Amino acid sequence: MDIDLFAGAGGLAIGLERAGFSPTAMYEKDKYACKTLRRNITSDSPTLQGTVEETDVADVKWQSDIKPVRLLTAGAPCQPFSLGGKHLAEQDGRNLFPEVFRAVRALQPKAVLLENVRGLARPSFRPYFDYILRQLRFPSIKPKHDELWQDHDARIIAHESSARHEPEYQVSWAPFDAADFGVPQNRLRVFIVGTETDLPAYQFPKRTHSKEALLRDLSNGVYWERHGLKKPKNGCVEQLPCENATLPWKTVRDALFDLPAPADSQDEAIMNHWTVLGARAYLGHAGSKLDWPSKTIKAGVHGVPGGENILVDDKGGVRYLTLRETARLQTFPDEHHFEGARLHATRQIGNAVPCDLAEAVGAPLFKLLRRKERAR
Repeated sequence: MDIDLFAGAGGLAIGLERAGFSPTAMYEKDKYACKTLRRNITSDSPTLQGTVEETDVADVKWQSDIKPVRLLTAGAPCQPFSLGGKHLAEQDGRNLFPEVFRAVRALQPKAVLLENVRGLARPSFRPYFDYILRQLRFPSIKPKHDELWQDHDARIIAHESSARHEPEYQVSWAPFDAADFGVPQNRLRVFIVGTETDLPAYQFPKRTHSKEALLRDLSNGVYWERHGLKKPKNGCVEQLPCENATLPWKTVRDALFDLPAPADSQDEAIMNHWTVLGARAYLGHAGSKLDWPSKTIKAGVHGVPGGENILVDDKGGVRYLTLRETARLQTFPDEHHFEGARLHATRQIGNAVPCDLAEAVGAPLFKLLRRKERAR
């Protein structure tokens, strides 16, 4: 059995299903996200397999009969550690890492996969990030009631330093730019993977796409030929040494070129694809360019101050990206429908893990677990 905490719209679950993990029990408290998940499990063209538990993870009383759990995944709310947030980290009420570890202790999964913003590992948050890594190595060392995290961490460090300590999980982590794995978006994230110590060590995948390869194709004209366009007269760009084995970063144009024209209104739309008026460009709010990966797609809870959900067209004009376009930039399949008003769908899409990135990280983990299962 696989379990996904804070499942959102299902981006992580879709990618992991492609990697081999399914069906999945998905836990999510947002009612619109739950509607999205259920619709995409039961539709004529389902994009997900599994069940949906509409509940706050903090309210779940984990039962031993849920075992055995193969994989526990969690994309805990990122706002406490986001560069655009209040930077409260562990003091933020939305910090739900304690709930993640409560589930790990109760369910004792074979593997754990955590995803969050890359800011979680930046210097100002690094002590808490190291605490997260240590907790995953020794989840059975529980925090005491009302114990400060620093005191709990000190107890784990003391245990880790003892002569007879044995980690319960092998833990590795890595920062990623989603564009390096074929996602048409610059999206910086950190992944943490823990595997039981009787398993081989997990190895993160190597990047498959690169900025250097895109610059090469823009300069030599291959990119423009692929789209049936003339190379711009000012199309000469700086070329960097390029790994021949990597593909070029995917661009916004690559992602959107075959979409039909958006509908004029939501009532007429299919695929969550309709025109939204009112986009404006101004300093620091310039939007994403067609021939480069998009800016990080945002949830839009407090607006999108960097123009992340705005597109700059070939003539220099700007418009809002449609929901389907932002979903494509997050590599959701077109069959995946988002429930709720535009605000709710924008939040679901912006908070999601890009499906293709989840698949890239999940594929070697599935192979590792499958080899262990077959060896029994």
